[in-house]
Amino acid sequence: MKHVKKTAMAIAVSHIAALSGGVALAQSASSSTEGTASANASVVVVSGQRAALQSAQKIKQDADEVVDSINAEDIGKLPDRSVTEVLQRVVGVTIDRSMSGDPQHYAVEGSGVAIRGLNYVRSELNGRDSFSANGARSLSFEDVPPELMAGVDVYKNPSAEQIEGAISGLVNLRTAMPFDFKGFKGSVSGQMSYSTLREGKPTPSTSLLLSDRWKTRFGEFGLLVDFARSQSDTRTDNFQIEPYYPRDNLVPGRIVWVPTGVTWRTMEFERERKGQYAAAQWRPNRDLSTSLTYFKSSYENSWSEQAMLMKHTTPYAIQVANGVYDANGALLSGTLSDPEHGGINLNPDRRVSGRSSSTTDIAWNVQWRVNQDWTIRNDVQRIRAKTSSLDSDVATGMLLQKQGIDLTTKLPTLHFDDADRAAIADPNNYYWAYTMEHLDRSTASNNVWRTDVQYNFDHAVLRDVRFGVRFTDRKSLTQNSNPSYNWQAITQPYMLGWNIPTLAYLGDPRFNNEVRVHPFSNFFNGDASVPAAVFPSDSLARGYPDSYATLHGYHTVLCEQQAAAQGWGTCEPWKRATFGTDPAEINDVAEKTRAFYTQLRFGFDELKYPVDGNIGVRYVKTDMRAAGYTVFTPNVVSIPPGAAVTGMPIPDIKALSQQADFEHAYSNVLPSLNLRLKGTGGWQFRLALAKAMSRPDFGRLQAYNRLSQQVDSSVNPATGAVNIDSVSLTGEASGNPMLKPTLSTQLDLTAEWYFAPGGSLTLAVFNKRLKDIVVDQMVSVELPDSTGAMHSFATTSPVNGAKGHARGFELAYQQYYDNVPGWLKGIGVQASFTFVDSARDLYNPVYSEYCSGSADGAANLNLNINGCDTDGRVFGNLPLQGLSRQSANLSLMYDRGPVSARVAYSWRSRSLQSVNAWGARGTDGKDTNPASPTYGAENLAWGLPLWAEAYGQIDASIFYKLTEKLSIGLEAQNLTDVKFRQTMDQHIGNMNHTWFKTGPRYTAQLRYDF
Repeated sequence: MKHVKKTAMAIAVSHIAALSGGVALAQSASSSTEGTASANASVVVVSGQRAALQSAQKIKQDADEVVDSINAEDIGKLPDRSVTEVLQRVVGVTIDRSMSGDPQHYAVEGSGVAIRGLNYVRSELNGRDSFSANGARSLSFEDVPPELMAGVDVYKNPSAEQIEGAISGLVNLRTAMPFDFKGFKGSVSGQMSYSTLREGKPTPSTSLLLSDRWKTRFGEFGLLVDFARSQSDTRTDNFQIEPYYPRDNLVPGRIVWVPTGVTWRTMEFERERKGQYAAAQWRPNRDLSTSLTYFKSSYENSWSEQAMLMKHTTPYAIQVANGVYDANGALLSGTLSDPEHGGINLNPDRRVSGRSSSTTDIAWNVQWRVNQDWTIRNDVQRIRAKTSSLDSDVATGMLLQKQGIDLTTKLPTLHFDDADRAAIADPNNYYWAYTMEHLDRSTASNNVWRTDVQYNFDHAVLRDVRFGVRFTDRKSLTQNSNPSYNWQAITQPYMLGWNIPTLAYLGDPRFNNEVRVHPFSNFFNGDASVPAAVFPSDSLARGYPDSYATLHGYHTVLCEQQAAAQGWGTCEPWKRATFGTDPAEINDVAEKTRAFYTQLRFGFDELKYPVDGNIGVRYVKTDMRAAGYTVFTPNVVSIPPGAAVTGMPIPDIKALSQQADFEHAYSNVLPSLNLRLKGTGGWQFRLALAKAMSRPDFGRLQAYNRLSQQVDSSVNPATGAVNIDSVSLTGEASGNPMLKPTLSTQLDLTAEWYFAPGGSLTLAVFNKRLKDIVVDQMVSVELPDSTGAMHSFATTSPVNGAKGHARGFELAYQQYYDNVPGWLKGIGVQASFTFVDSARDLYNPVYSEYCSGSADGAANLNLNINGCDTDGRVFGNLPLQGLSRQSANLSLMYDRGPVSARVAYSWRSRSLQSVNAWGARGTDGKDTNPASPTYGAENLAWGLPLWAEAYGQIDASIFYKLTEKLSIGLEAQNLTDVKFRQTMDQHIGNMNHTWFKTGPRYTAQLRYDF
């Protein structure tokens, strides 16, 4: 039913277009017959979003390439609260609703951007490369102030003169220049935003633009400054159903599937974003002009959460009272408990995370028109970006006696009696559980010089030829704490009896520290009820490392008590993660590129149906250097003196810790062809062919190899001989400095009908054929032994190991309706629909029917690529991650007189978010492989495919001009209070996993132009 509804949107676009044809023809006929008679009629001034729509349409219609635009022509600022939200309005563009790389946390304003189903996206600022310092190659669009933008262009297929790197698309952010305005221009705005779920005080945002130009005896000068600052405070509530485990001991003669429980959390997010932009232009004469721009985007965000996390290590001991199951055996309702282990172990988690980032871009441009034929453009750019973060997590623990759950309702329903709620709110029932810290710091820079030359032909066919060179010197340095997320137990139930005698309960005066009872008030805006729980105070999470040392001291007290009582045992002190001292933490990459292109523009204007376009080729040479490090730690077997040794030989490879930088050079030739055929009646058709490339992210180029030798041995009790049963040489690479770029051969066909100013119907068909997609696979790394013989280590590493495709179509329609009854004048519609089909084929498939082993790291390729259930069965045949097969936008617009309004609906179908991600992974799966020597064991590594279900959100805005200079407005996001839902694949079906609720947000705005 859902697919029918969404496909119907595409059909509706066609029907509306058909109806609009009559309107367009009527408009044309009316204008031709009444043109002279109405010469003295008043002129209609088009402004607001209607003017912006017409301007964006003109860019698309006249461009040499396939491009879609959003302009803020008259208003001067983009709508929506972030550039990411702006981009989702573009046909073929989708945004991720989870935090970057973290599907367990929701991003209210969206995060990653995909174009036509792929995330190989390049970002530019005013046609120049731009990026954030996060190990990636593009901007984090959610961190760019939309208040500074004059428009956004999304190029779907590159031409030779455009910078390489955009397979799926190129996003160019445009800022205003002082010569864009006829004279003085000033604008100031203020906003107040309110989150209905967060409540509290509204948060302010402000922006100011000043621009002017002057004519002097030295030429014309222009100066523009633009400042923006915004504060955003939001909250997200969350329910999570834990994965289901197969159980053969609950219902006689039947295997049923039971989760360990339902958990809940709430997260509060705060972000302050600042933008500063200045532009100076000088035109001493009509043939020479120069400009200097300064752009800085910076933000500080922090989020804190109270989460009831599941840490139960005995899922097969869970008991179910009054259990009700569906036809596949999945639990629908019942009461869960684990009396054998004292309860179900939960860890109430207090987590705080803060990040500070900035990107600074300074660019100088000189354009010289040598004569009427020759023009030379020179561009120098310097980019500096940096980011740093501290993520701190402190948890208490408690043994939940029972949990009643009902999973048949829209949201999970939890049942607790008064005694349960009292116990959950009692600090004396809690113990100190664990800490976890993560630190990172990253800097990135790029120095760019570019020269472009254009020669204009005086020819009936040839328009101009362009050629140019571009040189870059880019550096990226990223540091992560080691371990990256340093989880360390304080006291846990599995330690009892051998490491500690009891848990560090809060009621014990020795372990007294700051906690608070969090009530979870207004949970899901009152749609759900969960009990209050006891969490560490905020100061303990923010007090790293001193607070951590204090908490882990509680373990030392108990451990020493246990060791004294049993006469043996060691009590290791807490070790904070290292940061900035270990080569494993550091990813230092430098990259230089040299590019040359030539492009010919032509046009056959005398044909019945004129054809124009460009053909060109771009050559780029890349030289990359990565600071490398290789570490080998042998496993030493203890051989008693005089004992015989049998079995496999152990290679004599010495321990190694060696620096070795890696260099990699490659070149690419990227031809392109763009053709446009102009028909009649506003019709035109395009053909675009190109080869494109996308270099691997810097995070994938880290040159750190950790090699190890594992020796398994046994002792013959009769002879005392030591038998070497097996010797395995393995390794894990943090990255691969020898990676090549992913390449694409791509084709676009478009049909465009421009039947009115601001009115168009377009259809685009595309096919991108990819090769050398980066995946994790096994490679061989060799080390010599003491005799010089080489030994191969089977090492998990990123490699260019797959091919694939993304193909589909886009359908878009927009129009304002003027020949309608008076009360409807000013109304318009903008609609689009995108379908993408994709596939990925590994060069060396790793699929097997069952998973094996207890290691869930990168070396478990079958698990990480294909996914594995809690019973060991593999899924396989998974689509590309982040791809929605269908996406759609529908906007109802109104512009008439002083009123400008919009109601916009953005929707995307379900997409695969991750495989084997935290929250849907573990090492306690049951081995059900009948051929396995460990059949029935409950220590199998498993990881489920995690899906983002179909999501559609309605946003709206209305602006009213009180005067020609003063306007007020109201914006709303998520008007219908939609919840974002995740599901997880299991062999009993696609099961509900997580619900996120953020509630509607409202912004009031006052704007003055002068």
